[in-house]
Amino acid sequence: MPFGLPDVAFGVSDVFDILATATLTYYLLVLIRGTRAIPIILGIVVLVLLLAVANLFHLLVLASVLQIVLLGTAVTLPIVFQPELRRLLEQLGRGGMLARREAADDAASLDEVVAILANTAVMLSHNRVGALIAIEGATGLREYVESGTRLDARLSVELLLSIFTPRSPLHDGAVIVRGRLVEAAGCFLPLADNVPAASHLGTRHRAAIGLTEQTDAVVVVISEQSGTISVARLGKLSRELDDEARLRSVLLACCRSTRGGTRQRGTFGLSWGRRARGPSASAGVPNANV
Repeated sequence: MPFGLPDVAFGVSDVFDILATATLTYYLLVLIRGTRAIPIILGIVVLVLLLAVANLFHLLVLASVLQIVLLGTAVTLPIVFQPELRRLLEQLGRGGMLARREAADDAASLDEVVAILANTAVMLSHNRVGALIAIEGATGLREYVESGTRLDARLSVELLLSIFTPRSPLHDGAVIVRGRLVEAAGCFLPLADNVPAASHLGTRHRAAIGLTEQTDAVVVVISEQSGTISVARLGKLSRELDDEARLRSVLLACCRSTRGGTRQRGTFGLSWGRRARGPSASAGVPNANV
């Protein structure tokens, strides 16, 4: 061989090895797409690049610090990625890695889901029945599904009304919707910690904000005290969406934005700490007390 290169045989097994590794890498990327794992992985890549630069220019102190940081990060990775790892193992056990996941990506399905949710929200609002409905986006909500009662039932107005009946055992929790299915009811959602006391938001609204701060879910909230309908997304809260047509248009815009991967804050609604100031306020939704 020229230049003293070793004679390396490249056979069928090597091709299979490359294809299998590429397939596994692809499904791992699909698994963590849209989750909090992406920015964490990017942060680790930045640390590795900084370590390489430090070693290249013989920056011994910086290289030592970065090595310690990367070692600590490697130890904590199983804890940080616990939801993703658990979901991966569950899908492997069910053979779900190659299965096509049902989703509300087609326009007809999305319109149907939004129409059911808007109709239900208006009916609950008129009867002053509190409710909390989370619509799953690209970020999986399995950890919150497991905190409630698993249903896997087809979404309908009748089902949601029966769940949120005041004497129902699942009334106080949240309903999680994925596609055309009600995955679970009576679920516990994380509460937002940085809500000002002056905003007078109840537990349902704090839970809606808390979930949308951590995921790309869209959450519909009906106040039990006033019957006001609100929609939360990306840590923002749109208030007084009591008109069914207006609520439907807001939900469609939010779900389509989530489906398209739009993660810009402030694309709809108002922050819970902001007052509407005339018609120029975002989305024209006034901020009112719960």
